[in-house]
Amino acid sequence: MATEALFIRGAKSTDYLFPSMRRESTTSRHPLRVLVSSKIRASSSTDGKKNAYKELGLFSLKKKIDDVLLRAEMLGPTALELEETRRIAQEQIMRDFNLWDDPDKSNEILAELADRVRVIDALKDVKYKAEDAKLITELSEIDAITCGLVEQAYSASLDVSMLLDKYEMSKFLQGPCDVEGACVIIKAGLDGTESEKWVEKLLSMYIKWAKKQGHRGRVVDKHPSVSGGIKSAGIEFEFENAYGYLSGERGVHRMIGFQNGSIDNKVSLAGVDVVPLFLGATPDLQINDEDLIVSSPPLFGEKYGLSEAAVCIQHIPTGICVQSTGERTLFANKTKALNRLKAKLLVIAEEQKISDLSSIKRDAIVDVWKNETRRYILQPRKLVQDVKTGIQLTDLNSVLNGNIEPLIGARFNYRQSSSCHRILASAGGAEATNKEVMFQLRVGY
Repeated sequence: MATEALFIRGAKSTDYLFPSMRRESTTSRHPLRVLVSSKIRASSSTDGKKNAYKELGLFSLKKKIDDVLLRAEMLGPTALELEETRRIAQEQIMRDFNLWDDPDKSNEILAELADRVRVIDALKDVKYKAEDAKLITELSEIDAITCGLVEQAYSASLDVSMLLDKYEMSKFLQGPCDVEGACVIIKAGLDGTESEKWVEKLLSMYIKWAKKQGHRGRVVDKHPSVSGGIKSAGIEFEFENAYGYLSGERGVHRMIGFQNGSIDNKVSLAGVDVVPLFLGATPDLQINDEDLIVSSPPLFGEKYGLSEAAVCIQHIPTGICVQSTGERTLFANKTKALNRLKAKLLVIAEEQKISDLSSIKRDAIVDVWKNETRRYILQPRKLVQDVKTGIQLTDLNSVLNGNIEPLIGARFNYRQSSSCHRILASAGGAEATNKEVMFQLRVGY
């Protein structure tokens, strides 16, 4: 089955579609240091042009621009042709279907068509920005190589690269809940104060990540500990595809350091769970009232920052517990907790490949605390290790400042690699030509 690109519904422009492209200041860009102020006439020979770029200290930037343009040239036309084909097919479905017969189906068809149009507009924007970058680069070579011209071309190439990254990532957001918002729930381990402080750092990391994407994370459940840390916290991200991007964060996040004057490791643990946050109508999921236990959370009272309106719901057949404490009324907290329960059950049903909730196997439910996701190492050298993908980043402070895009991107690449291996394994040699297999790999089947 072809995995189709899911882009944000309701976007009014490409900037909203890809919020990470917004730059409020030049600090987010790679700084360009002006080494000389005078123009250097470009030589007509290739060696002369390379020397001119080297003299300005811009040779590496020119190489990056060329790499992005090559990537756009290889991926852009194929992706645009594919999406145009899908748009035409969707328009044909709309013409063949009587929109008045089934309003729900009609809304689904129209929304899918709107998605296709937005994808096409975004890919056309890739084409235009790539042409701009190429033109500016050519002008600098014909006339004079200046820092200003190369900076303009490099800025345009960054936009192109980000658009392509978002397009490639979105092709793998095909889960039933990937398009939804997300609620990230962080809980401290049992080792006390250090883990509670670690929860606070992770909370800040995710909020900063959302801000860099042009969005806001709303803290809805925050339970301070008596020692001054945070026992648990919940953050809601109310933008589309948030769950698709953050679902890979589920699991144990381990911070490793050393005690003062000791060679023994100091380990702080936090469990991160990610639950879909329904942005539209909540799925019509029927749950029997007799299967639910509604009560106050185990840690109750002002001592733990919980009001009398806090609600905890336990689903007896699966043993799942959810709670909501951030709303002002008991009814609002109960409604939100019930929606979280439905979201968790839908995710579990998808993981177990079943359609009937009564068929969920309790012993097969993935336990967040039994799956390590990431290690943050403070000493002997600062390092971030992603256990699931194997990627390592040496800039720990940057990650804690919200720059987790490389880790999210690595997870998508890992999924893409697994998909490619599956395609090649199912191709069956003589059953598919090399051309057919490569086409599937390129378009994301």
